[in-house]
Amino acid sequence: MDRKGSAVWSGTIKEGKGTVSTESGTLKEAPYSFTSRFEHGAGTNPEELLGAAHAGCFSMAFSGQLGAAKLTAERIATTATVTVEKTDSGFTITKVHLAVEVKVPGADNATIQKLANEAKTGCPVSKLFNTTITMAVTLVP
Repeated sequence: MDRKGSAVWSGTIKEGKGTVSTESGTLKEAPYSFTSRFEHGAGTNPEELLGAAHAGCFSMAFSGQLGAAKLTAERIATTATVTVEKTDSGFTITKVHLAVEVKVPGADNATIQKLANEAKTGCPVSKLFNTTITMAVTLVP
């Protein structure tokens, strides 16, 4: 199975502009720029797209872990915060934090924490990052 994303960039790194698209068409020529990536300009950036991909991947993996334990989530809400820092070797993704709020009828916190950690480790996007991935899971009533 192959999935495709594409990008087009024109101009210099600081003054140029680009677009990103997905094969499915969900993203179609979404704009990005130096300011949307490294400052606070309008448009998307690769790191927030990685965050959305990681949040989506983890949420599905967590649902799978819950299902294997005969539990069903009413809701899994995940936010992935991708941290980019300038290091000696240039800009680097140094960490990712998953903030997870989950509502699972009949589940206890210990089980939820265990299954969430298994999902974090097993999620294909987690495996992609060569960084520390932390997580905070909140089981809501």
